[in-house]
Amino acid sequence: MAVNIHPHARQRMEERGATYEEIVATVQQGEQFPAKFGRTGFRRNFEYNGIWLGKFYRSKQVEVYAVKEGTDWLAGWLAGYHYRHPLFLVTKGAEDA
Repeated sequence: MAVNIHPHARQRMEERGATYEEIVATVQQGEQFPAKFGRTGFRRNFEYNGIWLGKFYRSKQVEVYAVKEGTDWLAGWLAGYHYRHPLFLVTKGAEDA
């Protein structure tokens, strides 16, 4: 199974924070779900530990919407969501309330 990327989606990869390898891995190994207009959605989380738009993020989620073409997939829309995870959590104890 090949994963092809529509030219429009290829132009948007960098600005949406996804690499070609991540898109292919998302379609091949990610969670699959039904989407509108006969498309199929794919979602996968990746460890990131990097800077995106001036902020540090520990992970990101790549989401791809594709259509089946024979045995291959054509990825037409994608998004990259970056997530911060706290290094530690500060909780208010009963004695602080």
